[in-house]
Amino acid sequence: MVQQLPKMAEGLDITETDDGLIVYQESTDRVHHLNPTAAVVLGMCDGTHTVEEIARVVGETFAVGEVPQRETEACVEDLAREQLVI
Repeated sequence: MVQQLPKMAEGLDITETDDGLIVYQESTDRVHHLNPTAAVVLGMCDGTHTVEEIARVVGETFAVGEVPQRETEACVEDLAREQLVI
């Protein structure tokens, strides 16, 4: 289940790249490569934005005709499963 106000986990080392983000997660000693869409989603997971707000921003950022609600929820769920957001 998606958190209503998802928040980025602490202890992440984030590096921007031309095609998204590289995220090193010290707690699990894992490296994650996030595409541009997941990078926008993760960047908005600060505990103050709802998933609906994040979906609207994703839609505006990538100029899609319809708000990508389901896709954004799935992305937040994936990030939570990887312990990048709580």
